[in-house]
Amino acid sequence: MACAFADERDRIARALADGVAVRIEHIGSTAVPGLAAKPIIDILVTVADADQDAQFGPALERAGYEPRVREPGHRMFRTPERDVHVHVWAEDDPEVNRHLLLRDWLRESPEDRAAYAQLKRELAARGNWEDMNQYAEAKSVLIEALIARAEATRRSA
Repeated sequence: MACAFADERDRIARALADGVAVRIEHIGSTAVPGLAAKPIIDILVTVADADQDAQFGPALERAGYEPRVREPGHRMFRTPERDVHVHVWAEDDPEVNRHLLLRDWLRESPEDRAAYAQLKRELAARGNWEDMNQYAEAKSVLIEALIARAEATRRSA
């Protein structure tokens, strides 16, 4: 998935030339080697203001990404094949650090990576979800615990 991410990163960087994108990061399960994952690449893009769609939305659409989520402070675009999700937040949004902290922690902690993988397998065995937000909500308790553990570890280091 690293090669697929690199291709998408380059595509986004070309679309958001002139410094619109502050950073482009691989997040989600495919960003964690060894973690079971759906074949969906999640990408975090930071901009100056995620609510200023005109600064990045049309360019991402021209690059082939379709708008999917529009909520205060967050936009999400995806490919027509639904195999790439591009999340846009402001550089200073706390969600940015949360996603990166979780990704990095899962890369570092074999025990927590295994616990997260086990939960994902259990949730996948339940079958199709009517709404992917339900799936995300079902993971939220463990995700919050992992983020808290990562933050505590970082503070004590």
